[in-house]
Amino acid sequence: MIAKPYSPNLGAVITGIDLSKPISDTELNFIKDTFHKFQVLFFQEQHEISPENQIALGKYFGALHIHPAAPKMKDYPEIFEIHTHKDSKISNGAEDFHSDVSCDVEPPLGTMLQLHILPDYGGDTMFANMYMAYNKLSEKMKIFLGDLNAIHESEHFYKDRYENNDVIGKNKKYPSAIHPIVRTHPITKKKALYVNKFFTTRVEGLNIEESKLILNYLFQHCEKTDFQIRYRWNKNDMAFWDNRCTLHKAIWDYHPMERKGRRVTIKGTIPY
Repeated sequence: MIAKPYSPNLGAVITGIDLSKPISDTELNFIKDTFHKFQVLFFQEQHEISPENQIALGKYFGALHIHPAAPKMKDYPEIFEIHTHKDSKISNGAEDFHSDVSCDVEPPLGTMLQLHILPDYGGDTMFANMYMAYNKLSEKMKIFLGDLNAIHESEHFYKDRYENNDVIGKNKKYPSAIHPIVRTHPITKKKALYVNKFFTTRVEGLNIEESKLILNYLFQHCEKTDFQIRYRWNKNDMAFWDNRCTLHKAIWDYHPMERKGRRVTIKGTIPY
């Protein structure tokens, strides 16, 4: 198995492993170490993985998270199907940079996405390094943000998009949580900014005007091109990204062409 850096900012391309087969302890340790070093991994030269195998693969890294709102794949509630086509009104993940389901009290550790159908061109995914975003702040700004928490909410985002599915439509439960604006990665111990346009709505303890100023600044800062990469998919590539220290955004520039895949998400812990 070989890991090759994708860019100086973040990311590594992994070859020499077949993810449809069981993973040895040596391979698992290599993947974990590389994941924590590069933040997002791109496994290339893969075959399409069955739902059962993708679930088993995700469980090597922890218990699986079930999305609180999105429709589930029939018989496989752990799998979130990503499918955009000529009749789609939305494309999952395409609106803004985000960290998956940060509105949960225990947001996901990471996400594993494999794409089986790709447009002839377009459909890239962008990733941003939140360690770098934090490190580029002034020391006084780091101190100021270090004492602040932000509110992450989902009703404004999930209600119109998922209101007819079993979770949101019937029970009307919209996850929300309060997390530190600067979180510490539980493995690397590095500090990262932890806000995103999807879910972060307010800064706790500030008035509305102050909160908007701080969040708008941070949103713009986190999206600086200096922190980013843009990945062009190959058929059956598997991406595995760390939601604790990256943001991502899918580019919907291929309508009316089709893009389809499946993802599993691994449970995380309460940010600190």
